[in-house]
Amino acid sequence: MTTAFYTHADCKRHEMGSWHPESPERLQAIEDQLIASRIDSLLEFREAPVADEKDLARVHTQDAIYRIRENCPGINSECQHFPLDADTLLNAYTWRAALRAAGAAIAATDAVIAGELDNAFCSVRPPGHHATPREAMGFCMFNNVAVAAKHAMEVHGLQRVVIVDFDVHHGNGTEEAFRDDPRVLMVSFFQHPFYPYTGTDRPAANMINLPIPAHSYGDVVRQAITEKWLPALHQHQPEMIFISAGFDAHKEDDMGQMGLVEADYSWITRQIMTIARQYSRGRIVSCLEGGYNLSALGRSVVAHIKVLAELD
Repeated sequence: MTTAFYTHADCKRHEMGSWHPESPERLQAIEDQLIASRIDSLLEFREAPVADEKDLARVHTQDAIYRIRENCPGINSECQHFPLDADTLLNAYTWRAALRAAGAAIAATDAVIAGELDNAFCSVRPPGHHATPREAMGFCMFNNVAVAAKHAMEVHGLQRVVIVDFDVHHGNGTEEAFRDDPRVLMVSFFQHPFYPYTGTDRPAANMINLPIPAHSYGDVVRQAITEKWLPALHQHQPEMIFISAGFDAHKEDDMGQMGLVEADYSWITRQIMTIARQYSRGRIVSCLEGGYNLSALGRSVVAHIKVLAELD
């Protein structure tokens, strides 16, 4: 297996204040754990390019793009941050970081479809799955996975794709982008009730949303995936799979109140890999979403990548 690891230093330059849990240290924790686990040398490291605005416009309105591009403070500005909402802020480097994050997902998609790679993990920030077509929110600027999935369909002509979202929060932006699009099946689980308090009110037919109560452990999630996700994934027969890989359902992560551990993320990834081998020629692009306990995040990403790269 050839598994690529896409990232860029620009993604560490975006920051929203020392108090903010979505910090540059998240990417460093992942890189440190790759080295500690001795799998860094077994991956193909690639720099994330910048996305073009036309790539973003396949998902986002011009106004949504404009608000991020034009409101980033200057490098020497007295105002270090511009708030889009209470917990989604711009700094001088946010625009470039957001272009790199979306650009990584697009480049990984191109390389996997071309057969250069079997699959890829994009270690990028800002994350994306809360960003709706019309606005940034929930730490997210542009919806990296949605942009990549649209690219796969509209540039490469794929007719059936799957988006898997296992973040502790519902990927409301992704659901809004693809609601009622028969080419896209989105499967997700998320803690409920919980931010952004979406995903349970008459979801579209192409959305398999699994609201999970707080304090649930991996056995609950595994049973729900087996009973609800897997039959839908087999029925859709995707040509490619995209993953919104959030690791904040980990039991050590205070952002949520769920009880997953690394073995659960390995198991989930194996189920996705099985579907990808059967229908998608193994083609998977995974993009980092949440995960805020640095140790748990690093360990969980390594567990995820080990399965992608068939090292576990």
